[in-house]
Amino acid sequence: RPLFVIPVKKITLNVIGSALVAMLAAPACAVDGMALETGQADRTDMARVAVQWQWTKRWVQGDGWHLGGHWDLSAARWERDPAPDSPSSLTEIGLTPVFKLQADGLRGAYLEGGIGAHWLSSTKLGDKRFGSAFQFGEHLGFGYRFGVRGAYDLSYRYQHLSNANIKDPNDGVNFHQLRLLYWFQ
Repeated sequence: RPLFVIPVKKITLNVIGSALVAMLAAPACAVDGMALETGQADRTDMARVAVQWQWTKRWVQGDGWHLGGHWDLSAARWERDPAPDSPSSLTEIGLTPVFKLQADGLRGAYLEGGIGAHWLSSTKLGDKRFGSAFQFGEHLGFGYRFGVRGAYDLSYRYQHLSNANIKDPNDGVNFHQLRLLYWFQ
């Protein structure tokens, strides 16, 4: 199966509904951005919607660049081939502080990384076993902000989710993701 292609039949009404609700609620909640994301792991497809709140703090300042970031609150739907006595889909909710090495003007190329807390609606997905509903999610990525005001943001992320051996089994999952983000301000 080609990388980053989620069959239309697997995109559930829950994800589409969540995206619509988030788009309508985003300006009212004073969020700074909204993202749509797709990803794949070994036989697992994922679709995600997220909202972001940018930090005003610049942790390290260089000549024309800085280390800043944002909070990322996300909701996702995962799909995997069914297995006996196991669901073929689950919902994931996550909150992650994301650190970005970026240009001062918030346009152009950047590098990012984050470690956050995630909750899964099930500890089983097809033949995968996660041990606990609580998972750590860490990612590394790179992207490019462009357009008027740097409003558009296209990125690639490699994300690992697991429970850090808090409870067995700890199969974990490694996603390759493409993300399109729109910054409201």
